[in-house]
Amino acid sequence: MKPIQTKGSTIQAPIQHESGFFATAKEVLGDCNLKGKIVIVTGGYSGIGLETSSLLAKAGATVIVPARNIEKAKTAVAGIPNVELDVLDLMDPDSIDSFAQRFLTTGRPLHILINSAGIMAVPLIRDARGYESQFATNHLGHFQLTARLWPALKQAKSARVVSISARAHRLSGVDMEDPNFERREYDKWKAYAQSKSANVLFTVELDKLGRSYGVRAFAVHPGIIPDTDLHRHVSKEEIGPKQPAVDKKADQFKTIEQGTATSIWCATSTQLNGMGGVYCEDVDISEAVPADSLKGNGVRPWAIDPNLAKDLWKLSEDLTGIKFRI
Repeated sequence: MKPIQTKGSTIQAPIQHESGFFATAKEVLGDCNLKGKIVIVTGGYSGIGLETSSLLAKAGATVIVPARNIEKAKTAVAGIPNVELDVLDLMDPDSIDSFAQRFLTTGRPLHILINSAGIMAVPLIRDARGYESQFATNHLGHFQLTARLWPALKQAKSARVVSISARAHRLSGVDMEDPNFERREYDKWKAYAQSKSANVLFTVELDKLGRSYGVRAFAVHPGIIPDTDLHRHVSKEEIGPKQPAVDKKADQFKTIEQGTATSIWCATSTQLNGMGGVYCEDVDISEAVPADSLKGNGVRPWAIDPNLAKDLWKLSEDLTGIKFRI
C-alpha cells in the first residue's frame, strides 16, 4: 500500500531510520525539560500510564492523574513529584464532565492529554446508557473528555493529544450501525478491536479539526505488554498473535518501560513538530498496510480512512449527546 496522506495531514509512513522496537521511554525522553507544562494522563496510576506519569512528572511537568480508585492511585504515585490526583470514571458521563470542569476552573492550559486508560477483552458489560463497556470506556469516554477539555487544549497554543490504541485494531473496524452489539453476537475481541480502531479514527479527525489551533493528535500501539492490569481478563496465550504474521518481532512481548516509549515520543518529541493525525508504533510513524496484510504491525485502511473518521465523529456526538465545539 502506498503511504496515505489526507489534505494537510502527516504521511502515514515511517520517518525513522533506526528501529525503536526495544527503546525505553526514558531513552526516548532523554533530557527533555517539561517545566511549566500541564499534562493529564488517564489511567496514569497503572501499567504504561503510571510509567508515563512518572517520567513526565520527573521531567518537570505538572501531571494530573484522574482515577476511579483514588486510594489505589495514591499508593501508586506515592513519591512521584508534581502529580495531582482527581476523580474520574470514564463510563460515567457526569463524572467526566465534573472532572473537566474542575480542571477548567483552575484556568490552566493543557499542553498534553494522554488518553491511556482502557479495558480489554472483558465479558459483555453495559454502562447506564446501555453502551458496550469497551467502546464506552476506550473511545466514547475519551471523546467526551477531550471535548470538555478542548478550551484548555486550545489555550495552550501548542498541544498534543495521544490516544493509546493497539495493533488489535486489525481485527475489526467500527460497526457504525451496531457499535454496542445490540443486534450482533458479542465477541470480546472484536469489541476490543473496534474500540482500538475508534481510537485511531478519532485521532485522524481530531487532528484535522485541531491543527489550525495548534492541537495535534496521535494514536499509539504501545506493543504487546503482558505485565499490566489491562490483561486481568485474559491469559498470556490469548494476548499473543491472533492471525499468522510474517514479521515475528512484532509478536515479541515488551516491558512496561519499552511499551511506554512510543506514547512518550508522540507526546514530547520535536521530530513530530508540525505533524499529526497518524498511528504510531515502535517509536515511529507506522506504515499503512492493506486490509489483508499478514504483517503483525502496520495500520489497516479502516482505521485511517478520513471519511470513516468523520462518520465516527458524528456517531460519537450522537451517542454522547455532546457537540465537540472546536
